[in-house]
Amino acid sequence: MPVLSRLFRPLIVAACVAVLAGCAAEPLSPKLRAGPERVELSGVPFFAQNAYQSAPASMAALLTQQGEVVTPGMIEKELQLPQKEDALREGLAASARQRGLLVYPLGDDLDELLEQVAAGNPVLVHLREGIGLMPSWRYALLIGYDRTNQQVLLRKGHQRRAAMSFSAFESDWEEAGSWAVLVQAPNQLPASVERARWLRAADDLDAAGQANAAKMARLQMR
Repeated sequence: MPVLSRLFRPLIVAACVAVLAGCAAEPLSPKLRAGPERVELSGVPFFAQNAYQSAPASMAALLTQQGEVVTPGMIEKELQLPQKEDALREGLAASARQRGLLVYPLGDDLDELLEQVAAGNPVLVHLREGIGLMPSWRYALLIGYDRTNQQVLLRKGHQRRAAMSFSAFESDWEEAGSWAVLVQAPNQLPASVERARWLRAADDLDAAGQANAAKMARLQMR
């Protein structure tokens, strides 16, 4: 065996062990471990995502779930893609708010996302895809998880039920900035809602010209 191979072999083995240990780790909080072992929001609509349509298709699914009659093509026009791709997050929020829906931001903790899914709320997320110097970026809907197999389920690309390991999802999500939001009716509170965060989202709804919806959202905090 070459000298370099003998020298580096222990390091490679150690790295592999560390990776496997990380994959086997249980990242969930005690509260989630006490909850459902498996969750899948099978009723969340699905639109296949073509070029420039990961964001429109994901938002169209959320809006359809809230009773709106929309298509990814309609949302794509509203977002003015591909010209305004750099302002997608703002455009997605505006599309929801102009329909009287509240955009509730989530934190950068996988536990928080899975808690919302367990409560019946699909989560809009942004993910990195691919590796190397030219990655791609995709919006997707987190619609389920399997605690035993350490997997999440996504509406992503052309897959209605794309499975990813917890570790792979967290890595791709973190690379894209750990961005995640809910799109809620103003009288539909998220799980473990944070008062200040909800009221800020209500203010944003008010600023978008949806005074009645914002008032309804504020009433939920009384």
